[in-house]
Amino acid sequence: MADTTPGAADLHGPVRPSFMIESACPHRPSPCAVMLSAMTRLPLYFLSASVLLACSGVSPVADAQNLDAQRAQVKAAIDNAERGQFDPAQASALSKHPLYGWLEYANLRRNIDTVSTAQAQDFLKRYSGQAVASSFRSVWLPAVARRQDWPTLLANWVPTDNVGLRCAQLNARQATGKADAQWTSEAQAIWRSTGKSLPDACDAVFAVLDAKGGLSAELRWARIDAAADEQQPAVMRSAARGLPAADLALANTYAAFVDKPNASALNWPRNERSRRIATDGLAKLAKADPGATEQQLPQYASALQLSAGQQAQVLYQVALWTVASYGPESARRLNAVPDSAYDERLHEWRAREAMSRGDWPQALAAIRKMGPAQRSDSRWRYFEARMLEKTGKRSEAQPLYRDAARAATFHGFLAADQLGQSTYTLCPWEPNDSAQAQAAVARDPAIIRAMELFKIERAGWAVAEWNDALSRYDTTQRRIAVEVARDNGWFDRAVFSLGKTPDEQRLYSLRFPLHHDDAIRRESARNAIDPAWVAAEIRAESIFNPKARSPANAMGLMQVLPATGASVAKSIGLANYGGAASLYDPDTNIAIGTAYLRQLMNKYEGLPYITIAAYNAGPTPTARWQTQRPGFDPDIWIETISYKETREYVARILAFSVIYDWRLNGNALPVTDRMNGRLQAKRKNFTCAANADKGGD
Repeated sequence: MADTTPGAADLHGPVRPSFMIESACPHRPSPCAVMLSAMTRLPLYFLSASVLLACSGVSPVADAQNLDAQRAQVKAAIDNAERGQFDPAQASALSKHPLYGWLEYANLRRNIDTVSTAQAQDFLKRYSGQAVASSFRSVWLPAVARRQDWPTLLANWVPTDNVGLRCAQLNARQATGKADAQWTSEAQAIWRSTGKSLPDACDAVFAVLDAKGGLSAELRWARIDAAADEQQPAVMRSAARGLPAADLALANTYAAFVDKPNASALNWPRNERSRRIATDGLAKLAKADPGATEQQLPQYASALQLSAGQQAQVLYQVALWTVASYGPESARRLNAVPDSAYDERLHEWRAREAMSRGDWPQALAAIRKMGPAQRSDSRWRYFEARMLEKTGKRSEAQPLYRDAARAATFHGFLAADQLGQSTYTLCPWEPNDSAQAQAAVARDPAIIRAMELFKIERAGWAVAEWNDALSRYDTTQRRIAVEVARDNGWFDRAVFSLGKTPDEQRLYSLRFPLHHDDAIRRESARNAIDPAWVAAEIRAESIFNPKARSPANAMGLMQVLPATGASVAKSIGLANYGGAASLYDPDTNIAIGTAYLRQLMNKYEGLPYITIAAYNAGPTPTARWQTQRPGFDPDIWIETISYKETREYVARILAFSVIYDWRLNGNALPVTDRMNGRLQAKRKNFTCAANADKGGD
């Protein structure tokens, strides 16, 4: 994020009201009255005097007490507007509320295809510079494009990254006689920008571009090449239309090969394009069938004279999609990839694959082939030490453990345990900002709106206001804004907005919020579960948002599925469970989530590290990992989990648990004892070691 520090006027100047009155003439309707007339589709003289009087003054920023009192009313008004039940009387009572603009937006968006240009421009003028204006423009301009009101689109155009709108603007310029050389250049830039499918609005642009002679065979082939790299055969076929017949036939043959490799490639021209597209097609096949790809590669390599680098690209994919499930050919296929084709991902898989077979020397060799930056990460410092120890070289492992132990990470904590250290490294930073700086951020109208939108569960709108505010902030103001969000119960802002500087990584109190701790302690004690673990689960699953809901319909703080919630509630006799909606209640969710952890713990022999894996991935893959690697040390078993998400999840939960132990108790259960379910071990204190690494998520 750019450091765009606001000047004094930005922070301390007059606050722009949420609703501005521009009429100086007592006999002329104010913009507010005009707006209400337009929103309700009623003439001005139909509006009641009370509605008009509500528009007669400049509104101040409402104080906290008024915001609390009006919150339910604002939420209901917006909900009603979105359902097509906009109530002018209800709206007039809220005309001085900071979220009034979003209420207008909700009503206008509901009727976006019938919003007049005058209404739209009035709205954009009154809320110029605010997130709500940008949000409105993003839905209004597509509506303008749909009705092909090109002059209006051009008059209200602002630069955007939205490719569909950029194409709409090009259509507008073409339709109004402004398809000049610059138009051609911009249209060609979009054509070349990606090998993926583009929005429908671009079809007309490209048709005109083609008619103007702006789509040369060279440009068509460039898009075909890019689409092949993206493994998009349909885009290849579309881009090929307009090529001469012979070229069109060849391009369609190329597309068919990317779709499914076939022997036609053996008769292709021996040129670089054929080699490139053959490489793309074989790389795509490797994801689905590494074995078939490995068998077919030699004939295509010979017929088309694939370079060593191109063959290595295919071998990379063959190895990757084999080792990702620890197939029996994993080691051989990894070894077939030239070292020059290795990247960090494949280096990691080579180390994991060797560990999964218990081949400690090969795992050590794989780690030592990593680049300096990757090898110096606390994870691989730790495992290099572990592999040295496994091969009888403990003295060589010690300095590596000491280096890793300076990081406040899962592997840093493990390294401290291996060394027998009595402390963990943690260097928290607690800034002491001035009251003036805190007040300046807290009274920023965009921040006020963001907090209120969050509280009425309008997360997308809240983030729009938040991002607008942060775009003007320096690092100090950004941190203070996160504190404001925390104080309003919006905890995930610390996760998404901090960590941009090394010092921000040390803001543990902000980045690891603690809420509902009475319920966490109570339910943890009831289920004999470490409360720091429960807090860590909540942090990882929902960042303490009780209304969180995943695409898979997991709900609440601990992201419990409704079926699981009903089953666990019944098993523990939870009398007040009222169905899935109950999972949004923090106490209910924590009670069910913690009881579910206990049930999994009982199933997995009291081993938290396996329980955590099952909580994330489910019982079937967990059973497979147990069968594949029985008796493995927990740290190595975790590292060799084949699902990246679950592998990282287990390590994250265990590291978070240490930090939440610090938050709850000031000291911590050793992570080695924690992952093995030993809760009575001697606890560790924390120290800030010299040159300590910064802790990360």
